[in-house]
This record gives sequence, C-alpha cells and structure tokens, in this order.
Amino acid sequence: MLNFQDFFRACTGIWKIERTYHSILQGEIERSYTEYRVETLTGDQKQQILSLSSLGGINVDMAQVKSNEAACPGFAIAFETVSETGEQVSMNLKALFVPDTYVLSPEMSVETPPLPGAAQIPATEEVIQGYYLRDEGYSEAGAVKSRFTYLPTRQTLEMTTYYRRSVAVDQMRLVAPDLRLRTIITYQRPESGGAPTEIDLVGFGVERRQAM
Repeated sequence: MLNFQDFFRACTGIWKIERTYHSILQGEIERSYTEYRVETLTGDQKQQILSLSSLGGINVDMAQVKSNEAACPGFAIAFETVSETGEQVSMNLKALFVPDTYVLSPEMSVETPPLPGAAQIPATEEVIQGYYLRDEGYSEAGAVKSRFTYLPTRQTLEMTTYYRRSVAVDQMRLVAPDLRLRTIITYQRPESGGAPTEIDLVGFGVERRQAM
C-alpha cells in the first residue's frame, strides 16, 4: 500500500497508454494511443500554480508547504495522443495536488458543486482529499481548479473537474509498479446546479510505464 507521496513518486516517468472511449449518447466507440512524460514539479513551479489568480478561493498555508516539499505533490506533464482516425493532440501542463490539511480554514467554506455518483466515496473509507490545480484544463483552455480523493488501500487517485459544459471524473489506479488502470466518466453539466446524472462519455485505459 502506497502512501500519498509514494503514489505520486511512482507515477513519474514515461507511460504508454491505450484507451477506448464510448460515446454513450451517440453510440460511438473510438480508440487512442498516448505517450505521457511525467516529471516532478519543482518548488518554483508549485509557486507559479498557486499564484494564478484564476485559481482564487483557496488560501494555502504556505509556511507548512515550504517546510515540507513533499506536502503538495505535483506533475509536469507532456503528452501526445493519436486516435485511430489519425487525429493528433499534443499538450503540456502542470498539475498540483493540495490536501485539505494545507488549506486555511477561512477558505474551507468555498462551495463545492455536488459530486456525481461515480465520484462518491463511502464514509468508512480512509481517504485524503483536497484540491487538484492545473495551469491548463483538458477539455477547456485556461487554469482549472478541481477536487481529488486518494484512497491508500486501493492506491487509487480520483479527480473530479467541473468544466463549463461538462463534469469529468478521472480515476487512476496503480495495480503494479509499472501498470495503471484508468477510467474516465464525463457527464453533462446540469444547468440547475444539482448533481450530474447524464453520462456522455466513458473511457477505459491500460497504462504501462516504460523502462528508463
């Protein structure tokens, strides 16, 4: 069983990924191949993400973060994806994970949208929760503030992102040192502000780390 920091250390390196996406509403299936290069964020890179004004609403205890470099792990990610139709997508982004432990209490009252069913965690589970911050989103341009949950007993990281038109629940499970399973469920974002229920897309992936 990997603790929070060990899980992120285990996720660095080069990963080759095969995914299958099922469009539930349109009844279509698409496959893709991706190569990820993942490196650990430096202290300066973490500061850059925390300073982004568009990620406002989170008041982080910087004294604690600076005293423990492993407190808020993060990735610098570069990837290239090729779909079975030949479409190519390349992207570079930085992602930082800030446990609620390091968020000052006055900001803990920031309203979080209701979670969709796929992101619900049983109250009996021992979990680490917090904010997942990126300088670029996947579905929409610009910095994105999301929520994450890490379950040590399952070595599973789950990230829930509310975009303007959709809600994505992305789950990554490390089942071996060089093997991860990935599921991605995308909902339509309800205009009412309630919990999402209409599933638009479901993706499954097998991710293998390559020897350096």
